[in-house]
Amino acid sequence: MSVKVRFAPSPTGFLHVGNARTAVITWLFCRQQQGRFLLRIDDTDRERSKEEYELAIEDGLTWLGLDWDEKANQKDRLERYEEVIEKLKADGRLYACYETPEELGLKRKTQLSRGVPPTYDRAGLNLTDEQIAAYEAEGRKAHWRFKLNHAPIEWNDLIRGPVQFQGSDMSDPVVLREDGTPLYHLCSVIDDVDFGITHVVRGEDHVSNTATHVQMFEAIQGKAPNFAHLSLISDAEGGKLSKRIGSLSVKDIQNEEGLEPMSVVSLMARLGTSDPIEAFTSMDKLLKTFDFSKFSRSTPKFDPDELVRLNSKILHETSFDDVQVRLANMGL
Repeated sequence: MSVKVRFAPSPTGFLHVGNARTAVITWLFCRQQQGRFLLRIDDTDRERSKEEYELAIEDGLTWLGLDWDEKANQKDRLERYEEVIEKLKADGRLYACYETPEELGLKRKTQLSRGVPPTYDRAGLNLTDEQIAAYEAEGRKAHWRFKLNHAPIEWNDLIRGPVQFQGSDMSDPVVLREDGTPLYHLCSVIDDVDFGITHVVRGEDHVSNTATHVQMFEAIQGKAPNFAHLSLISDAEGGKLSKRIGSLSVKDIQNEEGLEPMSVVSLMARLGTSDPIEAFTSMDKLLKTFDFSKFSRSTPKFDPDELVRLNSKILHETSFDDVQVRLANMGL
């Protein structure tokens, strides 16, 4: 199988350590398998997506030594998404809903108070023409949901092993906003099919999303890729990452902390694996030893002090000739 992967950040902020870890692991797997790497910019959120963040993400990846073979922006593919969306509407897999956020919130609270899982009740499927006309007369616009089949959803995860969900236990995901712009879920699936993606590496917070995506692949008659869901990192004490550390950007590490890129790559490549964390000055050994089977499902701890330790070791092992070249490139 020819391997093709994608790293798909949203340009709504700078590249942070969590995303950098996903990028590093995706890149190492791809290059080890002599595959192709797609940088896909998920920029359908018109209000929050900014070019400065997109450029910063590219700069961050380049600084880390992660190159890509192709680049695509979702904002340039809206016609393609619309084509698939209309087909799914015709097939009865998308349906219109008119609830406000407040109404959905009230439904959720009611379900929780009754001890019922807070899933969407599919009220949109039962709307009459008169009800729809009344909602639209109020000025409401429809958002659209993907109708999940109430059947088992299964895949063999490269890290988590066999995974199973019941479609009947899940909410039909919203795939189209009130303003007509598509949301992440369906766009991502369409892109993975169109670009021939064979492997997707993402955080374990996306596991339930993946379950809905599996049915979307089936609905558009596309082959689902292989999935690898990484455990999310915690702070050094095992707690949730603080906002300061969790949002620590590659830009900050590069410009304010002054750390070497390979210190970041060395840590992110081995964090959460059975291999020891070591300081590497090149990608070569990391490529040779990379294996998804080494990743644990337990929560790895991210300690910024570890970056400093690795950085010191890398600087100590850097040859004088390399230092001279870098100083010359800096005009020093």
